Amino acid sequence: MIGAVLVANRGEIACRVFRTCRELGITTVAVHADADAGALHVRAADLAVRLPGAAPADTYLRGDLLVRAALAAGADAVHPGYGFLAENAEFARAVLDAGMVWIGPPPEAIEAMASKTRAKKLMAAAGVPLLAPVDPAAATRADLPLLLKAAAGGGGRGMRIVRELGDMEREAREASAEARAAFGDGEVFAEPYVTGGRHVEVQILADAHGTVWALGTRDCSLQRRHQKVIEESPAPALPDALRTELAGAAVAAARAVGYRGAGTVEFLISADGRPYFLEMNTRLQVEHPVTEEVFGLDLVALQLSVAEGTPLPPEPPAARGHAVEARLYAEDPADGWAPRAGRLHLLEVPGAGDPGRARGDAPRLRVDAGYAGGDTIGVHYDALIAKVIAWAPTRAAALRRLRDALRRARVHGPDTNRAVLVRSLEHPEVLAGRLDTGFYDRHLAALTAPAPGAGERHAAVAAALADAAARSRGGAVPARLGGWRNVPSAPQTKTYGAHEIRYRATRDGFVVENATEDAEVTAEGAEAAVEGDGAAGTVRVTSVSPSRVGLETGGVVTHFDVAAYGDEVHVDSATGSYRLRARPRFADPSRGAEPGSLLAPLPGTVVRVAEGLAEGVRVGAGQPVVWLEAMKMEHRVVAPASGTLTALLAVPGRQVEVGALLAVVTATDAPEEDPS
Repeated sequence: MIGAVLVANRGEIACRVFRTCRELGITTVAVHADADAGALHVRAADLAVRLPGAAPADTYLRGDLLVRAALAAGADAVHPGYGFLAENAEFARAVLDAGMVWIGPPPEAIEAMASKTRAKKLMAAAGVPLLAPVDPAAATRADLPLLLKAAAGGGGRGMRIVRELGDMEREAREASAEARAAFGDGEVFAEPYVTGGRHVEVQILADAHGTVWALGTRDCSLQRRHQKVIEESPAPALPDALRTELAGAAVAAARAVGYRGAGTVEFLISADGRPYFLEMNTRLQVEHPVTEEVFGLDLVALQLSVAEGTPLPPEPPAARGHAVEARLYAEDPADGWAPRAGRLHLLEVPGAGDPGRARGDAPRLRVDAGYAGGDTIGVHYDALIAKVIAWAPTRAAALRRLRDALRRARVHGPDTNRAVLVRSLEHPEVLAGRLDTGFYDRHLAALTAPAPGAGERHAAVAAALADAAARSRGGAVPARLGGWRNVPSAPQTKTYGAHEIRYRATRDGFVVENATEDAEVTAEGAEAAVEGDGAAGTVRVTSVSPSRVGLETGGVVTHFDVAAYGDEVHVDSATGSYRLRARPRFADPSRGAEPGSLLAPLPGTVVRVAEGLAEGVRVGAGQPVVWLEAMKMEHRVVAPASGTLTALLAVPGRQVEVGALLAVVTATDAPEEDPS
């Protein structure tokens, strides 16, 4: 019997494993880098062991330190979670050699599937359908498009799509460099890129007694940067014959390597319905909760049971209903999905895990989070804040429950992908189950476009009034700024981004002069409309407090919840959620930057600079100059224009803050100034 488990991981998955361990009466042990000393997974554990340092290579990727930590804390088992060393056979052996239980597959099975090239050979021998590999050096135009993939990688790292033969060498070089930096192995292989394909996977669970379960299908086609965003189970619109074929291939793959524990076999389904083996993940997947919800299982509890040697029942329970999961990331989809860091002030998802709701057929909601309000999202690790999962008897009901939960959630802190998730879940293609991996390539511009109407401007009005109420005596309404006067109060101005809001206080409340582009806002309770009784666009203030403002438009009152954190203001309403920043009255002169400056778009580490780059060298517009790594992704910083590199401050290995000057390119093809 396992008595104490060390989770060799962090964040959401560590919290998830600890939850099951607590329910089973198992002691929990966390490990943490210095940057994670106060993290949620550390607070959730019974015991915690420090891993000195901040970078993953010095902490969560040090198998020797993890084994030492487990022994020091008295753990008799290690759960690897996902990512980091979860699929490292040498780490699994080190745990076993130290006399502890490894909660995962045998090291030999991990090794067999560790290299995608070796795994494909094994699967071919087992009769699993495959895409034919392509030699990049011998590729022709007829082979295009091709997908370059890191042999030892995952999570979208070391992957490039090649659509032109002339790009092959450069893309292969960059994919190899990224793979080597991420996985210590620069091997890259090529296979046909299937346009319009679906990413469908099968969850498997195997014991040490010969039983292998295939737990339905999951569709993970909605991806950005080759990383999953929305997943669901079962995969919609699949013929029963194809489901049976996928389950059989997954079981064959597991038996081919003597698998034990939880794992996932991933397939690509072409537009004409043919399946191809992609890879086998020898660990628990991020999206495992949708399978748990549909089958009524706890996969972590089953992992522990299998590791203790307990046999599985001959057949799994029957699937029931539909589940959908959305990954809530700190990132800006409109900025190339660039991750964001900073303080997470508040995270609330109404209705999640409500114990008062009967399970039955009522839709239910679950949140697996790695952060809580007050935590800081750092630059060293993945930007995943939480996973929000909805279950319902039907797919339509599950989509609606998840969409509503995300819309009502209060997420205050860095930019997130929440709005894109909501819009994705109501997109006609998603509602109809027409899913493929090119969804965001086609629709990202529309999904990130500003919402029509005056929603953001009204949010700015609410923010300005809430601020005024907070500054008034007691924050009551009617609010009087500066006491009684026998002359009208002077207008006040508050600017949030592009929205300048002018308002003044009266005996009866506030009057906002420019709530919309073409109308004023009247004081609370006023009878007359500014542009004639009932004029379109007229906005009335119905209530004001430091945290809540009511605005009436066209006879409909919308309530805005306002929370300010310094000059950052979050406004939540039924029309949307908005993150605003109050503009200072005077600009900071230190914010100016020399034309042609290449600034760090986010905090991170310089991993490399372009080969042969030095001051005085000419560069072309759009040419990559510096690569930054942050939150498990690489980001290219490119030359803004053609010219000469006149300064190069970026040094590989150096940490930089957002806005740090990396290089300067002086344009040489700009027209000369008119002497006059």
